[in-house]
Amino acid sequence: MSEFNNVTIVKKANRYFDGKVTSRTVKFEDGTRKTLGIMMPGEYTFGTAEAELMEILEGDLEVKLPGSDSWITIKGEGSFEVPANSSFDLKIYGVTDYCCSYFA
Repeated sequence: MSEFNNVTIVKKANRYFDGKVTSRTVKFEDGTRKTLGIMMPGEYTFGTAEAELMEILEGDLEVKLPGSDSWITIKGEGSFEVPANSSFDLKIYGVTDYCCSYFA
């Protein structure tokens, strides 16, 4: 899906890591939500409360998922899922555009 229709967008940005990671929340009529954001180069650890699908729309990064000792490389597009109540590590090598979907 390249665009979202009939949504509400929260104007205020979500800011993490001194503004090196930002996103905007998109709310859908059915109550679900996504965030659309940008990550600048750096190394980050994110915690999750809900299960997530992280879609990389454009980027150059490595991700280490919960319970794994190995890194997954994504250049260009890709995606990965993260379980609720866990954390994952990212190494971002170039400006990365992403969409995160949340599952209750």
